[in-house]
Amino acid sequence: MRRPAFFSAQLTGTFLGLTLMLAPAVCTPVRAEAPAPKTVEVTADERARCLAILRTGLASDEFWPSMHAAEALTLAGRGSEVVAALKDKLPHETNDQRRCGLVREIVRAGDATPLPVLQAILVDTKSNGRIHAAESLYKLGVPAEGPGLAEAFSQDEIVPLKLMSAAALARLGSRNALESLRTKFASDDKLVRNTVCFALARLGTADDVPMLRRQLERETDPLARANVVNALACLGDAQARKDQTLGLESTEPGIRASTAEHVGHARAFEHRPRLVQLLDDPGLDVRIRAAQSLIALSLPPVEWRKR
Repeated sequence: MRRPAFFSAQLTGTFLGLTLMLAPAVCTPVRAEAPAPKTVEVTADERARCLAILRTGLASDEFWPSMHAAEALTLAGRGSEVVAALKDKLPHETNDQRRCGLVREIVRAGDATPLPVLQAILVDTKSNGRIHAAESLYKLGVPAEGPGLAEAFSQDEIVPLKLMSAAALARLGSRNALESLRTKFASDDKLVRNTVCFALARLGTADDVPMLRRQLERETDPLARANVVNALACLGDAQARKDQTLGLESTEPGIRASTAEHVGHARAFEHRPRLVQLLDDPGLDVRIRAAQSLIALSLPPVEWRKR
């Protein structure tokens, strides 16, 4: 794989940044007198079940659930397994959307070598993976070389690309990008609102809670409502944390999976018993997300946004 000159020059800094941002147990240093971050105990048997589910998921033919399993295995400290499983697949994958998923999880697992692939896809106007590239940069919290993200954010023709680029820039500290996301939350387009919710769940502040609460009152679509509830829960809204119970018990696998994932992001420890039950869910992605959140809740929180 070609390695651009910038990558060699910035490899050390980039990889150090990845190590700091993506290591599973990283948290902001606290003063000596501060209490330790709250975690839940996961028994040896439960952890073994979680790892078995994730390894099965990683080997699955269901592509995106397998990427979710890779993410969770990295969180569990099994990044070397992820790199070993995915790295040889990347050269043979021709779909740019899937290439983004593979690169993202390889990089998240600690191997930054394929990171330039995301930049190349992001700026390729003929690629079907540009939105996925921006989303992957957002999830990794690493900058793209060159003006690709800024240009994707400044254009208005492809709205999902603009939104995910805004999220990526906001995670890197851009207040302008974050404010742009907030202004889009009043959109009549459900996809736009869902994308903004997805970003605000991790990038928002308590100041966003009233806006999200008002939107929850208006939303009628079950998945859209679940997205708002999860965003509110991640921002510390007590009622939303209670309402996550409905998502965890939904008849829709997609809602169960999304809520199970966000229980971990929200540090909603009270849902631990339900997460354990969901390890036996018939939906693979639900099982993967439940395992991921059990592991996440057993670890100190990870700082998401650059300050």
